[in-house]
Amino acid sequence: MKQIVAIVKPYLVEKVLDSLKRAPLEACSVQEVKGYGRQKSYLDQYEGSEYALAFLPKVEITLWVDDARAEEIIRKIVAVARTGRMGDGKVFVLPAADKDSVIDIASHTPAPAATSKRRRA
Repeated sequence: MKQIVAIVKPYLVEKVLDSLKRAPLEACSVQEVKGYGRQKSYLDQYEGSEYALAFLPKVEITLWVDDARAEEIIRKIVAVARTGRMGDGKVFVLPAADKDSVIDIASHTPAPAATSKRRRA
């Protein structure tokens, strides 16, 4: 299993999530974050206003997928989130814990038993 962490511009989050609606995801979480990459504190155009802050608003999408589907998911994210400008974001791919080492809090069962009831059609 792989953990994919995509840091994208806030106005592209809905498009990225829409592109992943039918993707075979084990789990997904989304959170607002602030940070910077190579652009440091350069002025950046963001939804019609200029920011001269060291930390720019971004959204972090964290996905857990089977190894065999990771490349497909990454291609979908990049296709939607790429504008070609500095500050588009990053995609990090990390090894994730084996499903047997993940425990569902509500049922206190290992993840395969806990997630098998919630699989999408």
